[in-house]
Amino acid sequence: MFLTYLLLRFITFPFAFLPYRTLHALGKCTGTCIYYLVPKYRKKALSNLALAKDLSLANEEVRRIAKASLQNLMITCLEYPKLARETDISNIALCENPETANALMEKGKGVLFFCGHQSNWELLFLEGTSRMPGVAIGRPVKNRYLYNWVLSIREKFGGKMVPPKNAIHEGLRALKKGAFLGIVGDQGMPNSGYSSSFLGREAWTSPLPALLAYKTNTPILVATTKRIRGKYHIHYSEPIFPKTDQLKEKEVQRLMSETLQIFQESIKENPEEWLWCHNRWKQQTLDEIKRPYRQDSVACILPEDVALIEKLPLLRKLYPREHIALFVPKSLQSKISLNAEIYPYTNLEEVFQEDLRFKLIVNFTKNFAIESHYKKLSALHTLHLNSFEALEAKVRNA
Repeated sequence: MFLTYLLLRFITFPFAFLPYRTLHALGKCTGTCIYYLVPKYRKKALSNLALAKDLSLANEEVRRIAKASLQNLMITCLEYPKLARETDISNIALCENPETANALMEKGKGVLFFCGHQSNWELLFLEGTSRMPGVAIGRPVKNRYLYNWVLSIREKFGGKMVPPKNAIHEGLRALKKGAFLGIVGDQGMPNSGYSSSFLGREAWTSPLPALLAYKTNTPILVATTKRIRGKYHIHYSEPIFPKTDQLKEKEVQRLMSETLQIFQESIKENPEEWLWCHNRWKQQTLDEIKRPYRQDSVACILPEDVALIEKLPLLRKLYPREHIALFVPKSLQSKISLNAEIYPYTNLEEVFQEDLRFKLIVNFTKNFAIESHYKKLSALHTLHLNSFEALEAKVRNA
């Protein structure tokens, strides 16, 4: 781990002395290379954009935004060495309406900031803590040397990062002191126990912002950011105040709904700068299903074989909440009772669609060109009949 850290610091050291404009140009070039040369990131971004119902994007737009999103990610990565040396954050970031939070904090009230992975999300905490005391929840990375370096950047203006295991205790403590608490809440968390529609599909989200707001009678502000002419513009929403005289469950639902709605609208306005290579709609934990098979969108292709319909209940058992599309011969369509999107076909050639949603292909036919076709699009893994039956045996033995 230490050698990896040293190598990374050695490679990125020169970036600390380059102008931001140059870093952004390099980031776009690097992101473009990753789009074409690293299929995993490209396919996840393509699939997630295609799955976002509320965006209603044509494939051409999906591909354009996926590439721009990876470019944005690389710009963020290349800016870390520069931010480590930055002494005046106003050189790169400005808050358009700081008075929204200031008015609350001047009264001695804490503020809950809800934010996500937009443009360079690190700037939200850096710019905020350059003006007011604050704490944010951050998940440590596995390489402790690398994380300590990132931590030193995040805390350079006096802010404090806390790990998720200490989130509630440290969060309550910060709010009681009149500081702000920042929570990055746009990641898929299937073990959270709370789900809602996000860009048109059911997504699991931590309800922690709403729970803390209700418990401490603290307002939530949604903090969004976008890059304009090489500089980051931060905007705070109007405060979302909790109604502590309402039932807790009902109020948590309302607070989360309003918070996520504001954040979703900001993504719709500028989808190129959101992190699309994260699986926002994952429905299960790794304890429930292994990583290669934990995919949120599955396409299953059935041949003209009525006996294979018996395999479908297991498919839904494996993926109880995931999106399943079923390509089935018209002659068998009436026999299908699976809760899925049904695509009847007369000729197998009709299965070869330019659909970018599917991350997993379950192919019960003997036409392996189907798998090749979808792997060129956004499919990360494929299962043919034999491998599915092997998986079925493991499930039955579990």
